[in-house]
Amino acid sequence: MFKLPLMRTFLLLAGLFGVCLTGHADEDQHYQDQQDYIQEMLGALPPPNVYWLEEKDKHIVEDILAHSFNKIRLRYWQKDQQSVWVLDEIGKEKPITVGIYVKQGQISNLRVLTYRESRGDEVRHEFFTRQFNQATLNAQLELDRHIDGITGATMSVRALSKLARIALYLDQQSSRQANH
Repeated sequence: MFKLPLMRTFLLLAGLFGVCLTGHADEDQHYQDQQDYIQEMLGALPPPNVYWLEEKDKHIVEDILAHSFNKIRLRYWQKDQQSVWVLDEIGKEKPITVGIYVKQGQISNLRVLTYRESRGDEVRHEFFTRQFNQATLNAQLELDRHIDGITGATMSVRALSKLARIALYLDQQSSRQANH
């Protein structure tokens, strides 16, 4: 008789402790507004530009993502040789919104703006995102460096790495368009 209530109490406390550790898994974790991020990176909020994806671009983006991509245009913000891209990619089940600031062809800042997954939000911390600083693309459209993973956040790490590659690629393409 004594063991059953004690076990229930233990399970209840374990459940409550788990909720305290994980937070509210069903709620979006919004860390910064898109406009605030753009203004912080560029010093102003310029009007958005639109990059129209050509077939070649769409195939490259789909290759990087390893799934279909149903957009035909993307908004970005530009000032001199700087651009900001706000992109989404699915972590495990839900989209992660990331701001990526590219300056002179390399990432100067990558920040998680909204995180919607139930776990893996460690990717939002600077100790992780600073690995992307000064990253560029090589000829195979891979990042020029290894990005260390985080245990329990593998899918989120992959999502941010893919978005970094896409932002660098699109920055290259939009710069080429502007120079022609």
